[in-house]
Amino acid sequence: MSVESLFPRLEPLLLTVSKPIQYVGGEQNARSKEWDSVSVHWALMYPDAYEVGLPNQGVQILYEVLNERPDALAERTYSVWPDLEALMREHGIGQFTVDAHRPVAAFDLLGVSFSTELGYTNLLNALDLAGIPLHAADRNETHPIVIAGGHASFNPEPIADFVDAAVLGDGEQIVGVITDVVRGWKEQGSPGGRDELLLRLAATGGVYIPKFYDVTFDENGSARPITPNREGVPERVSKHTVMDLDEWPYPKTPLVPLAESVHERMSVEIFRGCTRGCRFCQAGMITRPVRERSITGIGEMVAAGLAATGFQEVGLLSLSSADHSEIGPIAKGLADRYEAEKVSLSLPSTRVDAFNIDLANEFSRSGRRSGLTFAPEGGSERLRRVINKMVSKEDLINTVTAAYSQGWRQVKLYFMCGLPTETDEDVLEIAEMAHDVIRAGREATGSKDIRCTVSIGGFVPKPHTPFQWAAQASPETIDNRLAKLRAAINANRSLGKNVGMRYHDGEPSMVEGLLSRGDRRVGAVIEQVWREGGRFDGWSEHFSFTRWMAAAEAVLTPLGVDVAWYTTRERDADEVLPWDHLDSGLDKQWLWDDWQDALTEFEQDDCRWTPCFDCGVCSTMGTDIQIGPTGRQLLPMAPKA
Repeated sequence: MSVESLFPRLEPLLLTVSKPIQYVGGEQNARSKEWDSVSVHWALMYPDAYEVGLPNQGVQILYEVLNERPDALAERTYSVWPDLEALMREHGIGQFTVDAHRPVAAFDLLGVSFSTELGYTNLLNALDLAGIPLHAADRNETHPIVIAGGHASFNPEPIADFVDAAVLGDGEQIVGVITDVVRGWKEQGSPGGRDELLLRLAATGGVYIPKFYDVTFDENGSARPITPNREGVPERVSKHTVMDLDEWPYPKTPLVPLAESVHERMSVEIFRGCTRGCRFCQAGMITRPVRERSITGIGEMVAAGLAATGFQEVGLLSLSSADHSEIGPIAKGLADRYEAEKVSLSLPSTRVDAFNIDLANEFSRSGRRSGLTFAPEGGSERLRRVINKMVSKEDLINTVTAAYSQGWRQVKLYFMCGLPTETDEDVLEIAEMAHDVIRAGREATGSKDIRCTVSIGGFVPKPHTPFQWAAQASPETIDNRLAKLRAAINANRSLGKNVGMRYHDGEPSMVEGLLSRGDRRVGAVIEQVWREGGRFDGWSEHFSFTRWMAAAEAVLTPLGVDVAWYTTRERDADEVLPWDHLDSGLDKQWLWDDWQDALTEFEQDDCRWTPCFDCGVCSTMGTDIQIGPTGRQLLPMAPKA
């Protein structure tokens, strides 16, 4: 049965809202299929505004992978701003996709990619706008299966009441498995209803169905071991890992946004995973092992992507792009190819110990020389040993001196505040480092026109990391230390005037901490915040700490726990964690041992270049590190006719 577009009813409303172009669709490389030509229909959501969601690599990859299948279609949906939301509610228009403006409620599956937990209220808003029952328990076979993915899905317990399923890890292959299961169930006449479909998904071993697991709590508030309540459901659900990235060269034809977006460039993921072992970094821990895309595979993706989009900038993405075993030849080969076309190349923040001037010069050969970004993370060398970020102050100063001497004038340094064992003195060393950077730049260039920006975020302990047991610093502690740091930077006016300071206060981090290590009891907090107007909590102008704390007190106090119980409390080794039944491959004892190593300031090497440390990932997941060098090279492009 065909599904009609909502656009004829939506279009008149767009005349009165801000940035209406973000709701129109029809971007270059967008896909749209006939509804009745396929068996399985996916709506893919990034739970934030279009300008943030459209560039998201994960959604773009799954969008292409699914639309290449002859039996499936995928369309995109994003969070709508409050002005359009109000009009949609007034006129009875449901959450829609931007591709064909079909109602999200009509799809078989709604896949939601969470990069951050602060998108949870936007999920609830989208479900409500779509007319999909908020609670999974109230849905039937006429409603979409709501599936959570992304990094936050490694602990989906706080949203377990609202999602039917969660997938851990890489999505390229598991979406195919899910599509096959749904197609087979529909072709058989949907036997057993929604429960049977969910059981079939659970039986794959790679899809977590929260309703099939019982969660109970001790009198002290801690969770008891989480166990399945149905036969055929695995004790633990494992993450998915795509091996040989060259076989998955997505996105092949990236979307080109119609409206301004946060990333106006084409991006290529040059490798996935990281084994540097930074103890705070959930992304590095849960994406192990390292899997490099080959130099020729990268070259082919860049060529295809530029031809399909017309972008003038290429971002080479990963968690630590300068660590690619062939980053030098990649940079030179791409610069050689595209110098005449003035296509610029960029890296995300770079590790000090992986950076070199030759590499930087290759990336700036197009003539565009943006600032350099480094992430020491911890203010002092002692603290960097705790977090396993093995960067010395001397290395940093030498690196920025070389950069300034080669013509750079702007350096950005990224730090975190509130790390385990941190003191005021650790944070105040950031001011010393920033001043030393300015001194080094002035000495290297003979100019006072040198800038250093210090950017600071509040640390949030995350599941599946060695710091998952750590106490989170309170907002008051964070804000007090940042005030002292600002004063220390400005104490030397000659140097301080060239240092910019950007930071987030501690309150959003506290809410993120509640959600990242929360359990199913926190779901009622999320729901109350949403019912009281919570939307776009990742945006400072929409975030309300007071609203979150009031909801938490109302919901959690009768249960004998509070926000501090979830955040500023240190966990013991034997405590059952809400995500223990979700398998990232990392051995829990190994994580605990690394937590103890952190407290003694013991540094762990990178297993790419040293013997295996038995973290558990490769041995339990059947994976292995895939790195070069391959010995291949990028050949010059044939001249255009």
